[in-house]
Amino acid sequence: MDNLNFPLILVIATAVTGVIWLIDALAFAPRRRAAARSDEGDEPLLVEYARSFFPVLLVVLVLRSFLFEPFRIPSGSMIPTLLVGDFILVNKFSYGLRLPVTNTEILETGRPERGDVAVFRFPRDPSKDYIKRVAGLPGDVVTYRDKRLTINGEPVELSGAEPYVYQDESDRTINAVLSQEMLGEATHDLLVLPDARGGSEGEWTVPDGHYFMVGDNRDKSNDSRYWNFVPEANLVGRATRIWMHWNGGIDWSRLGDRIR
Repeated sequence: MDNLNFPLILVIATAVTGVIWLIDALAFAPRRRAAARSDEGDEPLLVEYARSFFPVLLVVLVLRSFLFEPFRIPSGSMIPTLLVGDFILVNKFSYGLRLPVTNTEILETGRPERGDVAVFRFPRDPSKDYIKRVAGLPGDVVTYRDKRLTINGEPVELSGAEPYVYQDESDRTINAVLSQEMLGEATHDLLVLPDARGGSEGEWTVPDGHYFMVGDNRDKSNDSRYWNFVPEANLVGRATRIWMHWNGGIDWSRLGDRIR
């Protein structure tokens, strides 16, 4: 969600502290102990820091790369499912284990299902992470017309229509309509703006190894309707839980909420 390459920094920091600790343990620590005639030789400050930080960095690297990674929601494209200021956990194990930095898949553990809320690297700028809902799987024909999704010729089930008012990122009051949409096995809340117009209508055939993503705030989402498909290699993981909400203050009611 920002351009800082944290995975690369974390890998470098882990490698540097580990190498310093290893070199000292093999080459210099024995000499210090021999010179001091004890097991408590004077340890250089750099080595002390490396020995202290390496295990912590290694644990963070493993957890973040292969299990769970935290993200913060910066925009309103997934309202009402996710609000600006939500901090979420992303399951990195859901869509295959990948090496940090290179994102090379080393173990296939699963693939996105229709209706998943997925984090991925933006195809036009892989330094940015996006979060959307999976609408189209490889081979699907996805149509969006009159604010309605159709998958392989079947209109996606939509129910309910009630007023929904929220404040956008610029503190403007937005009047929307809240409905429930069923994508695959997942039923989720959906927002549309009745008077909104845009160039988001069309029909798309999803290529092999790609996915079609949409936002739950349908008329306020920059998604596959505008820039096409997400390659499988760009997938980061499946969003699972909200672990904190901070947007000028903590909203305790959202802590621990499951993302549906």
